[in-house]
Amino acid sequence: MSIYTTIDSPIGRIVLTGEETATGVALTAVKVGTPAPQGARRADAPFAEAVRQFAAYFAGERTAFDLDLRPAGTDFQHRVWAEVAAVPYGRTTTYGEVAARIGAPRDRIRAVGAAVGANPLLIVRPCHRVIGAGGALTGYAAGIERKRFLLTHEGALQPTLI
Repeated sequence: MSIYTTIDSPIGRIVLTGEETATGVALTAVKVGTPAPQGARRADAPFAEAVRQFAAYFAGERTAFDLDLRPAGTDFQHRVWAEVAAVPYGRTTTYGEVAARIGAPRDRIRAVGAAVGANPLLIVRPCHRVIGAGGALTGYAAGIERKRFLLTHEGALQPTLI
């Protein structure tokens, strides 16, 4: 049975979903601004380490996550997600660069974009660090404003002056 917990964060409510394991929880999804998954049981204790790591990330004390991750996906998606996970904190990459690193031909950039967009582990697997070739902040499942916040938080974007 799936379990979940929620975290209040600077970008809104984050919902963590996972499966209980002998040592805690294996994350299967991290969503932002969405309702709790239907059929899942709320269980806060197994997520204690994940909650601690998210708090440290938003406090600027953590640049990567060290959690048991078990998201569902195709082999192609997992290859793309592994490249996304390799993008360093405070840096960005493009969809084309991700495609090149996994050996996908140029005509597969849209497929790479679809795989990035299907990433079920927002923030943990930092798909917000993938931008358009011209530097545009293209698509993000949690919304472009949240993507902008995360990239600014990580120092990849300069804060905007109003």
